[in-house]
Amino acid sequence: MTELHERLVQWKQSLLPKHPTTLAINYVLNQWHELNQFLADAAVAIHNNLAEQEMKRIALNRKNNLFVGNERGGQTAAILSSLTSTCRRHNIDPQLYLTQLLTNLPTTPISQLDDWLPDRWHQHQAHQHDQTAAV
Repeated sequence: MTELHERLVQWKQSLLPKHPTTLAINYVLNQWHELNQFLADAAVAIHNNLAEQEMKRIALNRKNNLFVGNERGGQTAAILSSLTSTCRRHNIDPQLYLTQLLTNLPTTPISQLDDWLPDRWHQHQAHQHDQTAAV
């Protein structure tokens, strides 16, 4: 990466300031710290495609939810949107998850509500599937 940085600086000096390649090099150099974060921490992705996809979904929902009826309807729509986004991120069928959640929620003690968060529910489902497959 150090060698790449040096080459970019050299190329930038040999081009005209308004040249499209100079603009591209300037962009990379201005984002240099962020570009290198993925090298320092393996948990950091080199791209933000997932975040971009969710932002697009939020923008589309904003238009679709213009007429939710009232503030409470808007809050409900936001909660459902958040749950379905989380389900999609964890490869969960949102209809299956919400069906099981709404069926079991009335009898679930408050101390066990966290078990119904999509990521934990998914882990529990996978564990049950593994036990069933082992038998």
